Amino acid sequence: MAEENIKNVNRDKGKDSELDDDIEGNTKSTVVTRTCSPEDEPADFDTAITSAGFGRFNLILLIIAIPATCANMFESTTMSYILPIAECHLHLTLTDKGILNACAYAGMIVSAIPWGYLADTKGRRIVLVYGYLLTSVCVFGSALSQNFAMLVTFKFLGGLIVNGPSAVLYSYLSEMHGPKYRSHVLLIVGMIVSAAILLLPMLAWVTFPQPWDFVLFGSLNIHNWQIFLLICGLPSLISGLIMCLMPESPRYLMGQGRNAEALLVLQKIYQINTGQPKDNYPVKALVLEGPNRASQKGEAIYTVEEKPEAPKISQRSLLESLRAGMQQMKPMFHKPLLSLSLRCYTMQFCMFLGMNTIRLWLPQLFSSMADYQKEHAEDNASATMCTILDYSVNRTAETLTNYHSACAETPNISINMYLNNIIVAACGFFGYFFAAAIIRLAGAKRLLTYGLFITGILGIGLYWSVNSVMTIALSSAYVTVGGIAVSSLLGAVVSLFPTQLRSLVVAIAMMCGRLGALSGNLLFPILIQIGCVPPFVMVAFVMLCKFYIHSRK
Repeated sequence: MAEENIKNVNRDKGKDSELDDDIEGNTKSTVVTRTCSPEDEPADFDTAITSAGFGRFNLILLIIAIPATCANMFESTTMSYILPIAECHLHLTLTDKGILNACAYAGMIVSAIPWGYLADTKGRRIVLVYGYLLTSVCVFGSALSQNFAMLVTFKFLGGLIVNGPSAVLYSYLSEMHGPKYRSHVLLIVGMIVSAAILLLPMLAWVTFPQPWDFVLFGSLNIHNWQIFLLICGLPSLISGLIMCLMPESPRYLMGQGRNAEALLVLQKIYQINTGQPKDNYPVKALVLEGPNRASQKGEAIYTVEEKPEAPKISQRSLLESLRAGMQQMKPMFHKPLLSLSLRCYTMQFCMFLGMNTIRLWLPQLFSSMADYQKEHAEDNASATMCTILDYSVNRTAETLTNYHSACAETPNISINMYLNNIIVAACGFFGYFFAAAIIRLAGAKRLLTYGLFITGILGIGLYWSVNSVMTIALSSAYVTVGGIAVSSLLGAVVSLFPTQLRSLVVAIAMMCGRLGALSGNLLFPILIQIGCVPPFVMVAFVMLCKFYIHSRK
């Protein structure tokens, strides 16, 4: 039958009766097209998405990425800003502060693989919609928390849920752009990440000085830091509602064999970008990558080889779904993907451990620095890093042992704490403007290699910081270079792995990175109680060690 079909298509295209008979009897084709002219041959995804153009739709995507990226960053970062001001309300120890910084990452680690599997089997859009809406519920729950245990629980659940949409967002955005714009879009997302980090201290600056302290429903004590958390939950809610209006990724639809739906999405993108009718979209058919659907009358069939009858779609059991998922993951455990993925995972672990440990403890360190300088304004004492760490440890201990006297007044956070964090975040934001030029000059691999080396040296340099200006400068450089290196690694992951595994690989890579962030934030308060040297040795060692391994590959 396959040979007859090929003859009918290639030698007798004008005979309608023979063509109709051939179509009605064929359900085994691998490529479907409406016509047989050379101009209308099936297109692969890159050709199809490039033909849809770059315009208004892509701009809408980048605008939507702003609240979505803010939601991702807020979920893992907000705790670091409330620690100095919520210390008395929640009776926090240094270990408690480390747990609050780390608990969101713990939830992300637990949910990494399930979210990746759902994104690759159920679709990108459904994960983005439900993920962000459920995340907003958890953030609003944390805003109403009355004690440490309640806050940890909601932050863990928030991390558990936000991990899905945060990883899928990268895949969704890259799959909505052609090869020419893909890397630039990821860099723009990196700038949005930096902008979100910059927005947080600004929100804290506006919120924390306010005298908001009241009782809600007769039993819920609400303070200014809880209003801050409530505001930080709005991006999640907005993102979930907007994503309801967005289409599914055409790349995902093609991978599932749903070419008719993928073509409709591409036509809609073309219409929005160009302002022309959908029918003017130059691509009329797509290469069929997944199991074939039933042929439609009037279609010409290109059959490459005889294949067994496609099974009818039926509702699969949980065990069958798990078996299918494991089969899909099988290439991950064989060359060349195995060694490539392991390198990505270890690099992500090291970079997140070093970068996010310092980044999440900077608000606490800057708050202690501001308080120390205020107390020693007359004697002009030097605010070295070791002095600030000792002061922070002693002050937290005093709050626990002498709670009534230490917390008799409402905490008054110095303006310098906000300004210092804004400076660090602003440096990270503007650093991304130079990232594209640096990548073109040095290459992505060199940028990643040098980034690991530079961040390792800067981490060691923080130990020798002798004043607040030097601490701010080193911290700004550390966060900026580390952030660019992380973005370049994620861009490599998206481009190196096939579509069916892409979300899963990104999810596992992010899981490893968050395991590093979890480890670093739990170890940091323990190490600073041991001494000044150990925490900086930890963050520098992992970066320099990974630099040495990566540079020898």
